[in-house]
Amino acid sequence: MTINVPKRYNDFNGYLRSIFGCRVQKITIDAGLSCPNRDGSISRGGCIYCNLKGSGTGAHEKGLSVTDQIVQGKKALARRYKAKKFLAYFQSFSNTYAPIETLRNLYGQALAIEDVVGLSIGTRPDCVADPILELLQGYAENHLVWIEYGLQSAHDSTLAFINRGHDFECFKQAVNATKNRGIKICAHVILGLPNESKAHMLETADAIAGLGIDGIKIHLLYVVKGTKLDALYQQKKYTCLAQEEYVDIVCDFLERIPKDMVIQRLTGDPHPDELVAPQWSLKKAETLALIQEALEKRDSWQGKRVVG
Repeated sequence: MTINVPKRYNDFNGYLRSIFGCRVQKITIDAGLSCPNRDGSISRGGCIYCNLKGSGTGAHEKGLSVTDQIVQGKKALARRYKAKKFLAYFQSFSNTYAPIETLRNLYGQALAIEDVVGLSIGTRPDCVADPILELLQGYAENHLVWIEYGLQSAHDSTLAFINRGHDFECFKQAVNATKNRGIKICAHVILGLPNESKAHMLETADAIAGLGIDGIKIHLLYVVKGTKLDALYQQKKYTCLAQEEYVDIVCDFLERIPKDMVIQRLTGDPHPDELVAPQWSLKKAETLALIQEALEKRDSWQGKRVVG
């Protein structure tokens, strides 16, 4: 008999169930958009860890529309997870980086499908403007809308090294512009970035803890074939975190962020055929179990070290 131990952090599945009363799953969408860090607006190289797919599925290249991707996703997720409602997750590249009418069409296609109850929009903090936020604000009146800003680190030296093309101040400005619109804000953070110690990573936790952000995704930096990070790894200029190091840092990180912040992710999902290292990153369930176990051993929980 399996005993479900209560999680010591505010997990996303529980959050969604509390709102909709059933299992809700994200459907990953590739809308065929680009990124200013690739098209020459900022750079053509992209971030050092990002490959040509931009963490996407390649569905757009296969000719699948947003509607096609959602219809297929609904069937698969309903079968696998018994999900009854869905969020359309625009994931690949920067999903506010397009003319407003293009975005209106893409988002509208998604929300027109039965049982799609909201949007998650993955983007960069330098790719939002008032017209886009006003569009999302309108959707948020009747749907759950999350905007996910890639931050990765609160340290400008790290952001420059990984070729993000923006600084921490840009992230803070995007957060402030998004607040008070009914839009939920999620920050993406990567642990194990080059030249960052554990202290650097925990400083990122402290830096974002007081910004009024609604959620966070914590990722492990893993090496993907053909990226600039891959070249550094092959030259022995970058070393990946060990699984036990990662688990320890995640627990410390969780202690430093507010207990009501929704934890959307605690590690990544590398594609096995693209992964170079670390191989343990493929063991997602094991890593999540180790995080839970470590929190229990510590008698710790999300927000334990947050004052006030």
